[in-house]
Amino acid sequence: MTAFEVAVRVEASLGEGPTWDADAGRLIFIDILGARVYTYDPVSGRRGVRVTDQHVGAAKPRAGGGLVLNLRDGVGLVGPDDSFRWLHREVVPGRRANDAAVAPDGSLWAGTMRYDEAPGGGTLSRITGYGDVRTVLDDVAVSNGVGWSPDGSLMYYIDSPTRQVDVFHHEGGRAVDRRRFAQIEEGAGFPDGLTVDADGCVWVALWGGAAVRRYTPDGELDRVIELPTPLVTACAFGGPDLTDLYVTTARVGLTAPHPVAGSLLVVPGAGKGLPQPAFAG
Repeated sequence: MTAFEVAVRVEASLGEGPTWDADAGRLIFIDILGARVYTYDPVSGRRGVRVTDQHVGAAKPRAGGGLVLNLRDGVGLVGPDDSFRWLHREVVPGRRANDAAVAPDGSLWAGTMRYDEAPGGGTLSRITGYGDVRTVLDDVAVSNGVGWSPDGSLMYYIDSPTRQVDVFHHEGGRAVDRRRFAQIEEGAGFPDGLTVDADGCVWVALWGGAAVRRYTPDGELDRVIELPTPLVTACAFGGPDLTDLYVTTARVGLTAPHPVAGSLLVVPGAGKGLPQPAFAG
């Protein structure tokens, strides 16, 4: 088992979405079902928490400060002064927000899913800082990991029940030519969140698989980081040098959760991450 540390010990029901905020020098992560946005400064050890009014699927830094939130009823903006306003509101009964990522052009690619995880009940949409919304995919079950290759020409995407990581050609804010990048075999869990490193390798968190996997740009599995708790949800590189791999976990539905279940974990010196753009809005 690869050496890991507990960065933030917390009993998150559904920890998700680790994101390094380079300007603030902190790691952002969330508890979807706990409706909480956490921050963690690995240098000072300082921690913060924001309680949201509804389930939150993702929280990403904004250019100029603040956060963009993928919420149950749409996408909202938190200002540097802690104010809140809706950027795009779209209430769909039985549906909630899930994972999201900021594209190289500063737009937010935000996923949704039904609470009952019904096939076709979710979407992936692109939202600009002006509030313009375009549906990229409209036949999704559990919209999860989104990430881009170092040059921005490829977009990786996970709809978890498919057990696949797919790849698209990405140009001009559009994703086309969908094809399979990697297949997660039966019994290894379901792909959840992902991140892409500086070498173009794709790291995939495995829900029910107690692990994070790294795939080469050719789709070959070349590394497995095993963890002691089964519900591994997402991963991202952080720290001043972007060399530490932060991993979120969950404890929802576990009858005898491991002591670290729900905590934010870190694998120091796991690789080299890519700087992540802030939301341009």
